[in-house]
Amino acid sequence: MAAAKSEAANPGSQEHLVKYDEELSQECQKLITTLPMEVDWFADQLYQYQGFWYQKRLIQGIVNCQNHFQAQDSDILIVTPLKCGTTWLKALTFSLINRKTYDMKPNLDATQAIAPHPLLTTNPHDLVPNFEYDLYFSTKNPDLSSFPSPRLLSSHMPYALLPESIKQSRCKMVFLCRDPKDVFISLWHFMNRLRPDVQEFNTIEYLFEKFRRGMSLFGPFWDHVLGYYKESLERPEKIMVLKYEELKSEPVRVLKDLGKFLGYGFSDEEEQNSDVIGDILRLSSFENLRNLEVNKSGKLVSGIENKTYFRRGEVGDWKNFLTVDMIKQLDAITEEKFGKYGLKF
Repeated sequence: MAAAKSEAANPGSQEHLVKYDEELSQECQKLITTLPMEVDWFADQLYQYQGFWYQKRLIQGIVNCQNHFQAQDSDILIVTPLKCGTTWLKALTFSLINRKTYDMKPNLDATQAIAPHPLLTTNPHDLVPNFEYDLYFSTKNPDLSSFPSPRLLSSHMPYALLPESIKQSRCKMVFLCRDPKDVFISLWHFMNRLRPDVQEFNTIEYLFEKFRRGMSLFGPFWDHVLGYYKESLERPEKIMVLKYEELKSEPVRVLKDLGKFLGYGFSDEEEQNSDVIGDILRLSSFENLRNLEVNKSGKLVSGIENKTYFRRGEVGDWKNFLTVDMIKQLDAITEEKFGKYGLKF
């Protein structure tokens, strides 16, 4: 379902970044020359566009999406800052809305009419493509005609940067966020797995300072979260905000709430007389996805290995890495930014 990209053995490598940069339009290259620039987590450049930070190849995808995507009222959009549980939410939502289309059992009887579940053989990122990475980077008008209704799409874009057609439509948005301390640790590990050649450069102290200052992909993290959270208070029928921690501690309740919000609520029979909810949670679980062969040895179209998206998925892993001073600094920023809105992790 995802649009084709350039293949690379080491996504994030300097060679890979150059290949992407060569595909930038003249219009995008001209825009980039006008933007503030800093060194990013890949030892490359990070550019500030409309208040948030991106690598330059992402700016082209965002601008194309802003100018050309036409939302449908039936669309479902999954939005997250980086490393907040995107893979898990994609799997859950895909399984939820397709629960009557595919069989969720791993050993399907060939005589049954219902098809085996795509998650058994396909990474969630290929099933739920991303606007700025997969669809709009290479073209202003990707072919979306093959997408079934509802179109299930994803993005890491802040609310302010979304296309106006999304904001004005009645499409549903599900936003997943997470304790910024865990977000930072997950980002640090993820970036070092993608770029082992610059691990000396990507020390936890160096990257912490950048994250604290808001300089990370699609950051500042706190502004990203607040954009969707404040909008959800104004339009709760359109935007649902979920917390990774609640998804971990109360998966059944959160899944039911998600189904109701999206218009795919569970019937009394599904809740009482079958194991549909349990099947969805088991199939979409971090442990199950990580152990599937496709996620052990497969790659996305971009060349990134699927296993890169599965590290630990635990709440509170930051305790194993952050110093007392780092914890105090992030907690202080979080309280300053979120406290008056009652948003806590």
